[in-house]
Amino acid sequence: MTLPAMKVFSGNANPGLAREICEHLGAPLGSATVNRFPDGETFVQINENIRGTDVFVVQPTCAPANDRIMELLIMIDAMRRASAARITAVIPFFGYARQDRKDKPRVPITAKLVANLLTAAGASRVLTVDLHAQQIQGFFDIPVDHLYASPVFYSYIRNKPWIREATVFSPDVGGLKYAAAVADMLGLPYGFVAKRRTSATTVQATSLVGEVEGRDIILVDDMTETAGTLTAAAELLKKNGARSVRAVVSHCMIQEIAYDRLRAGHIDEVITTNSVPLETRGLPITVLSIAPLLADAIRRIHGNSSVTDLFPIKGH
Repeated sequence: MTLPAMKVFSGNANPGLAREICEHLGAPLGSATVNRFPDGETFVQINENIRGTDVFVVQPTCAPANDRIMELLIMIDAMRRASAARITAVIPFFGYARQDRKDKPRVPITAKLVANLLTAAGASRVLTVDLHAQQIQGFFDIPVDHLYASPVFYSYIRNKPWIREATVFSPDVGGLKYAAAVADMLGLPYGFVAKRRTSATTVQATSLVGEVEGRDIILVDDMTETAGTLTAAAELLKKNGARSVRAVVSHCMIQEIAYDRLRAGHIDEVITTNSVPLETRGLPITVLSIAPLLADAIRRIHGNSSVTDLFPIKGH
């Protein structure tokens, strides 16, 4: 059976990543107009024929999140009405993922709402990277391919000289399982930092569990915006004898306050991906590309082959 043609499109959230994905696929980026009317409404037009094609639309829901989500929904609707055979929403960073449960009275489960909206718009499946909470996959009534950025990080850090005396740390108790998986992959000990959040942007690190004295610490987390949790943890780790502290973070949507905190120097290096656009501003931020990973996954989805085989290293 002959496979339908494949085309990749991008919204305005991260066109650079989309272009890089297309370079690895050896295919041009599809032409689409995505702009706004004077009142702020989003307008989309697909500028080429996609009837019967296997379409992939690349759009992380980074800031401004609501605009990016509407762009994605409207692009999917336009593609469905243009008779695409299948539409895959490629969402390197899935926003609203922290609103995945009712932890207070009378609050929404917005991650589920976004999942419903994507399905209603006409998405056939979702491809995403390092969800904040794995159970979000169950919010969808369409297939979800969940990729991990850990192989990208592993390739970068495995031969660094400091890896021999390193300890993997989670900056909070909630990320301990992920830290344990990374530590197992690298063959390193692991631990965690106990913290207390004092406001939406401020965190107080209170105690440590794990080997710290004279060690090179690798803090692992799935996302950061204000860098409050990471810098508080790094400061406490260095006060307790850590030789260096590096933060490995899948998604960095860092705000101005985060740049100020990183300038304080408690974190020696932030290692992240290009899932969302990021300015380094001369700070020790290393941005690794997940375009080859996403391109390989897109190629496998298009060819109806296994995406799981991308991850020979298990433990997530």
